[in-house]
Amino acid sequence: MATPMMAAVVTAVLVVGLVMAAEAVEVGEVGWRIHTLFSVECQDYFDWQTVGLMHSFRKARQPGPITRLLSCTPEERARYRGMGLAPTLEVPSMSRHPQTGDWYPAINKPAGVVHWLKNSKEAENVDWVVILDADMIIRGPIIPWELGVEKGKPVAAYYGYLVGCDNILAQLHTKHPELCDKVGGLLAMHIDDLKALAPMWLSKTEEVREDRAHWGTNITGDIYGQGWISEMYGYSFGAAEVGLHHKINDDLMIYPGYIPRPGVEPILFHYGLPFKVGNWSFSKLEHHEDGIVYECNRLFPPPPFPREVQMMEADPNVRQSLFLSIECINTLNEGLLFHHASMGCPKPQWSRYLSFLKSQKFSELTKPKYWNHPELGSQISKETQRSDEPVEPNPKIHTLFSTECSPYFDWQTVGLMHSFYLSGQPGNITRLLSCTEKDLEQYKGRDLAPTHYVPSMSRHPLTGDWYPAINKPAAVVHWLNHVETDAEFIVILDADMILRGPITPWEYGAKLGHPVSTPYDYLIGCDNELAKLHTRNPTACDKVGGVIIMHVEDLRKFAILWLLKTEEVRADKAHYATKFTGDIYESGWISEMYGYSFGAAELNLRHIIRKDILIYPGYVPEPGINYRVFHYGLKFSVGNWSFDKADWRNTDVVNTCWAKFPEPPNASSLSSEDEDILKRDKLSIECAETLNKALVLHYKRRNCPTSNVIGNQKPAIVSNEISLKTDGVLPNIRTPAHGDTSNSSSQPESNNGNTRIRIWMVGLWAVSVIGFLAVMSMILSNRKGDGSRVKANNRYKKAYVGPSDNATSCQLHNKHLLEAEMASEA
Repeated sequence: MATPMMAAVVTAVLVVGLVMAAEAVEVGEVGWRIHTLFSVECQDYFDWQTVGLMHSFRKARQPGPITRLLSCTPEERARYRGMGLAPTLEVPSMSRHPQTGDWYPAINKPAGVVHWLKNSKEAENVDWVVILDADMIIRGPIIPWELGVEKGKPVAAYYGYLVGCDNILAQLHTKHPELCDKVGGLLAMHIDDLKALAPMWLSKTEEVREDRAHWGTNITGDIYGQGWISEMYGYSFGAAEVGLHHKINDDLMIYPGYIPRPGVEPILFHYGLPFKVGNWSFSKLEHHEDGIVYECNRLFPPPPFPREVQMMEADPNVRQSLFLSIECINTLNEGLLFHHASMGCPKPQWSRYLSFLKSQKFSELTKPKYWNHPELGSQISKETQRSDEPVEPNPKIHTLFSTECSPYFDWQTVGLMHSFYLSGQPGNITRLLSCTEKDLEQYKGRDLAPTHYVPSMSRHPLTGDWYPAINKPAAVVHWLNHVETDAEFIVILDADMILRGPITPWEYGAKLGHPVSTPYDYLIGCDNELAKLHTRNPTACDKVGGVIIMHVEDLRKFAILWLLKTEEVRADKAHYATKFTGDIYESGWISEMYGYSFGAAELNLRHIIRKDILIYPGYVPEPGINYRVFHYGLKFSVGNWSFDKADWRNTDVVNTCWAKFPEPPNASSLSSEDEDILKRDKLSIECAETLNKALVLHYKRRNCPTSNVIGNQKPAIVSNEISLKTDGVLPNIRTPAHGDTSNSSSQPESNNGNTRIRIWMVGLWAVSVIGFLAVMSMILSNRKGDGSRVKANNRYKKAYVGPSDNATSCQLHNKHLLEAEMASEA
């Protein structure tokens, strides 16, 4: 007979069951069915991404099923070992186009979606579709109707670099260029919209891919100019053709390394770009052939712990960005950990990092995030909740830098572009490339950055004066007159800069009439008769330069004055003297800098001068400042190592596979006696290491042959004696001396030293062997003594703790210390 207690238990179970059933119906009944898709190929590269995405899919509690669209050739399929990694629909590979023979693996994404719609029974029982890329981590459920998706109005993330929506490319490839949206990454739409879009997406991808005449960076925004983003344009043009107008949300998805808007919790990571936290970094391209999925208990290098990040950065917004970066890689590693366990791998050896991944603290930090949905546990900040005012979006930014068609500027461009993508700088970037027609015909660096081409004014068309620095203001004028921009603020940099973080008008206070810039105190001409001669407002002359943040309307009025004043100061040879200009060479070389200051004074633009943005490597940093820019325009050194950009003026680094600059000392080898010197040297090392890292990634993108890599894929140190005609031949290994232009030796200078070291090592080895034999002979002769000595020795051994016992004791002690530290971390 049932007791009242049993009845209560049964009732409770029934209630829970009904609640769970109701929750299941909420996303499972007709009208609310969601299906998630992602596309991959039969490669180890996509397998570790699949493990990360699938783990985050389950952890984020994404509703509905998920399908991996797996594109493989028969040969790839025969040797493929990752069929069990995800629910999979096999798709015939279109990497090699069946008609044209074009090799373009990205087309497999729209081809896979078309195949799924035609061949999957699951596609018949879906209302809403979420399409992701494999290199994503889901942080919380992506529920289309909560994001605002409607039939005819998909939701997508913003891909601002798709400039082809604004120019002739859209006019050529869609009848409705006005509907072309710059979107990608996250796509959420109604199934009926996808059915209309998918065939057009595939068709337009083929169409854009075949339009080689319009692959140029200035038309597509593709930094490689190789038509690689044709599939993205295929999507945008296809959506425009069928009349889909997207709701674009720039907060749903974030690239690790970027800074989210205050109060915003993105629900998706897209780790398509390199990112770093302190000295740790991650780039998916470095793991292109990585079989980490199939190697028991191997994880990606662990990032810093949260407590370390907390101490690393004072700015709360930048700190939040760092937390998001470590969360992304930690979730990826957690997925690998679970996958290896499911493979039957042995239990991994204990480590502080593994303990952290399994801790309650990490579990709390990575709970599902919900998008503005209070019933599901919204993550909106309290500050946002207190305010009834709508959150104003930050103004749009566009970054510009000026270069010429020369190897000297090419390696600087590679460094700046690499740091731009790591820094989290908002908006797009454009290289203003000034070239003569002859130079442009021979130029090899078109793929290094999104580029606006500018006629060269290095040789002045009227005066014949040779002054390449004038190309900077001339290029800005040309860009403003030939490009339509929706950016509200323009950030202007020099090519010889490395970004360490974002440079934004809202952080530094730039506004209309008040640009922000960094101090150039050596521009003494603002204080003497030079300013009185060249501007009507000498009191408004600001000694600034380097980094410039200016409202676009100010720039439109100012740019032409910048150019005219540069010409004016350059022509004033009577005042080139150091006492007037501060130019130690007295050659008028800094006329462009004065052109900037005098032009701004003419319009009475008063600068907000910030000393906390830029630092020259080799200078001692001010306490507590997190500089956002390295300007390596001057020689700097650490110990006996030094770097001077002028030494590499005629060196074709970018087109010499696996070449790089001499490695700086390791930061761990620095003396800590003087804290200021230590900080200075660490910054100098960071700048040099960033340049070399950028070069290595550039060579990988160029598919440089690995046979050109010396020893374990360590790039060779480039010599400043490399001929501009090396065409990829490895240079001799030689560290340049400042100002050294000798060509007397083609062999590495260190050969004699290496030979002496080898001879010394052989001699030492021979002496060691002879000594060992002598000791062994003595031991064997001593063993012939009486047995009483042996017994005494045995008693002595019992009382003595040998080196190995002591080491074990030390290891145990260290383990206890780590466990205690881990407990406090968790």
